[in-house]
Amino acid sequence: MLNRQETEIMNAVYGVCHEKGICLISPSELIALLPPRKKYTEEQVERILGELALDDYFELLSSERKGEKMFVISLRANGYAFKRGFVQMKRDVAQKIFWAVASAVVAFVVGMILKRIF
Repeated sequence: MLNRQETEIMNAVYGVCHEKGICLISPSELIALLPPRKKYTEEQVERILGELALDDYFELLSSERKGEKMFVISLRANGYAFKRGFVQMKRDVAQKIFWAVASAVVAFVVGMILKRIF
C-alpha cells in the first residue's frame, strides 16, 4: 500500500511512461507534474523514486544531460498494474461503505419492527 506522496509521484511517473514503458525525465519536470498543494524538493522526489524502485514498480537509473540530473525510468509489471490496483482499491472502499450503509438501514428497519411488536 502506497502512501499519499508515493501515490502522487507514481501517478506522475505512470502518466509520463505508460505509453512506451520508458521515459527520461528530470526531477524539476517531475515536480512540475505533481499537485501544487504539497511542495516537493528534488531530494524528496529522489528518495521516493528510490523507494518505489525497491518495491519493483519501475527500474530507476540516474544520469546527467548537459549538467542536469536526469532519471531513466522503465516501468515493470507492478508499474503497469498501478492504475488497475488504484481503481480496485477505490472499488473496495465503495463496497465497504455500501455494506455499512446497508447494514445500518437493515438494523434500523429491524429495530422499528421490534418496536411495533413490543
